[in-house]
Amino acid sequence: MAEKALKQPMFTWEGADKRGARVSGETRGSSIAMIKAELRRQGIKPTKVRKKSALFTASKGKKITPKDIAIFSRQLATMMSAGVPLVQSFDIIGRGHENPRMSQLVLGIKADVEAGNPLAASLAKHPLYFDDLFCNLVEAGEHAGVLETLLHKIATYKERTEAIKSKIKKALFYPTAVLVVAFIVTAILLIYVVPQFESLFQGFGAALPAFTQFVVGLSQYMRDYWWLIFGIIIGSVVALVQAKKRSRKFNHFLDRALLKVPVIGAIVNKAAIARYARTLATMFAAGVPLVEALTSVAGATGNQVYSEAVLRMREDVATGRQLQAAMRETKLFPPMVVQMVAIGEEAGALDDMLSKVADFYEQEVNDAVDSMSSLLEPMIMVILGVLVGGLVIAMYLPIFKLGEVV
Repeated sequence: MAEKALKQPMFTWEGADKRGARVSGETRGSSIAMIKAELRRQGIKPTKVRKKSALFTASKGKKITPKDIAIFSRQLATMMSAGVPLVQSFDIIGRGHENPRMSQLVLGIKADVEAGNPLAASLAKHPLYFDDLFCNLVEAGEHAGVLETLLHKIATYKERTEAIKSKIKKALFYPTAVLVVAFIVTAILLIYVVPQFESLFQGFGAALPAFTQFVVGLSQYMRDYWWLIFGIIIGSVVALVQAKKRSRKFNHFLDRALLKVPVIGAIVNKAAIARYARTLATMFAAGVPLVEALTSVAGATGNQVYSEAVLRMREDVATGRQLQAAMRETKLFPPMVVQMVAIGEEAGALDDMLSKVADFYEQEVNDAVDSMSSLLEPMIMVILGVLVGGLVIAMYLPIFKLGEVV
């Protein structure tokens, strides 16, 4: 039913509400007559209804991001807290969303719920946007009659995990972008600028300094084999992306290597622990059994090494072993985290202790990322200075030698 709703054409409409005020919007439906009937049911007198171009509708939509899902979760939780019925909440969110693709998704779920399907089952039909963790929490909320509370927990969980991801991506994007620009600028200088100096140096009648000869040789190599150099770089990036998508072993190797990188490895470790603790705390507080919760937590850590460790922990817990003992055996969790979990298990407050661990490590990630950004800025300036300054010095060294010939 939801997929059928998504395939229905989009109609734009104008009309007047019960107070006579002009209103307009977009709605999916099978025909103009059906749209008019739906509008009248909502107390709107339609004056103009027309079918929207399918090509325009498809091209207008932006990609649905995890941030969109986080915002949707908070909106739905807020509306249900305010007493707005579930179907009406979907209708308000769907019709008011700026992204047509997100609007289609929400209205499709609304149509599925209207047909009598549980919300968890309706969300599970869109695994690209709602993972097992999201659906399991919603299902637990529906069964326990605390959907509103669980939606707030889901919204908080999504917001905090997305905040950590955004923080790390932002910290890594800046140095990467600067280094890429530095490489491109250096390549342009070697291919187009250095040859101009080279023709000038040929009339000097003196041997070029070794450093200048090296730069001139590098320039000649770049001019002769630029296509090979750029081809290797682009091919390596494409191969890396494809291997990451298709090879589980390569992902494991990459994630394990990332954990050992100075500075960045510490941040990735802390981020994985924060996601593990936040996810497990959210699911355990929702009443999801620990073994079942660990299955979902494994996919939420964001790192293959931690994911495989959590799956081994799940097997240990399933045989009756305590969670803290299983965590200690992985040798991935700091003693403080293991001790906090042990206290939580003994006191029957595991979700509270895990929430405290998550809060602590989320703050640790924020502080570490800020420190890394402060550390990287001067390092990047040094790298740029060495690259550009080195080229300038190499080109001006022969000019200093010119005095010896004159």
